[in-house]
Amino acid sequence: MAGPPALPPPRPLAGALWMLGSGLCFVGVNAIVKHLGPGIPPAQSGFVRYLLGLVFLLPMLPALRAARIGAPALGLFALRGLVHTFGVICWFYAMTQIPLAEVTAMGYLTPIGVTIGAALVLGERFAFRRALAIVAALAGALVILRPGFRELSPGHMAQLGTSAFFAASYLMAKRMTDWAPPAVIVGMLSIWVTVGLAPFAAAVWMPLSAVQVAWLFGVAAFATAGHWCMTMAFQAAPVTVTQPVTFLQLVWATLLGALAFGEPADGWVIAGGLTIMGAVSFITWREAVLRRRAAVPPVAATGG
Repeated sequence: MAGPPALPPPRPLAGALWMLGSGLCFVGVNAIVKHLGPGIPPAQSGFVRYLLGLVFLLPMLPALRAARIGAPALGLFALRGLVHTFGVICWFYAMTQIPLAEVTAMGYLTPIGVTIGAALVLGERFAFRRALAIVAALAGALVILRPGFRELSPGHMAQLGTSAFFAASYLMAKRMTDWAPPAVIVGMLSIWVTVGLAPFAAAVWMPLSAVQVAWLFGVAAFATAGHWCMTMAFQAAPVTVTQPVTFLQLVWATLLGALAFGEPADGWVIAGGLTIMGAVSFITWREAVLRRRAAVPPVAATGG
């Protein structure tokens, strides 16, 4: 009896390069949103970005048409879309209020939120070492924010909200992977976030120039390319290889903020970001180790 098809050998260099490209794309997203500034309401910016981004769903239409989505599943898709909608609004607002490096560094809290939520909501095991890593990440966030030593702006609170909303969204996506293919999950998110943002955008709508629309289409294109590069990276190499590369985004964001937007590099932000990076890297490594152990059957079960 033939065994399962052999998996392609890992290509660490290719995976790292794909993830590097993904990070540069996401920094491009941040740069465009920062360039547009507060002149466009956050809800409207997010809505136009997602509306224009629907063009990238065309390759997913066959999978969406073939999917049999019942009422309960449709409700979960809608709920995730609503949660993600609030995350998008908070993120677009934060980008116009605080430096790029701070947005990027605080964005690394999202995987920490996913880890905490997976233990509390999905019942995943919460090991002591993982708990220590989470404590370290939260300490890194305090280093960035420095409450009591400086005034926290609404932009900081919005970015904390972004991490919380996105973490909840990704937890729902994790549950969805048990019964829906990736193309359907991604496609339904884009559709529902567009619908969710529509009333918020309508409430603050202002005329846009052709140049502003073009920039927002660039945001959609960079975001789509970033997610595609990330998928290619995950296919090419283990996450323990690709995850550390994502932290170069903090380097690019710091340089871009200093060179293009006159935002001086903040040593506290870099130190806090590196602390969060280390915690996320450790959690990623531990999860990969545990998955490998679970994939190897006991000697008695191998017949050898």
